[in-house]
Amino acid sequence: MAKAGAKFGYRPAPGRLIVEPLGQKETTESGLYLPESAKERPQLGKVVAYTPGRDDNGKSKDALVEVGDVIFHSKYSGTEVKIDNSDFLILREDDILAVQN
Repeated sequence: MAKAGAKFGYRPAPGRLIVEPLGQKETTESGLYLPESAKERPQLGKVVAYTPGRDDNGKSKDALVEVGDVIFHSKYSGTEVKIDNSDFLILREDDILAVQN
């Protein structure tokens, strides 16, 4: 497993991950362009940095995801941040609903 955040430049706190949102729709199925206010928040994202959490005894948990994994997360979870003019989300491990195979 790649060191969490090694290439990205940021290492999240234990039990958190930094995700690059994927799949924002620009148009409707019929071809109409969506204004910014009508776009839904994407729930798919690519993990760019990850630090495993700790169990009740303070020992590091097994890694749930790896850098580069595509995940499906809770719709309104996480904190939106802007790093180098790009949008990212900082999520808790518990906000991960599924990891793409």
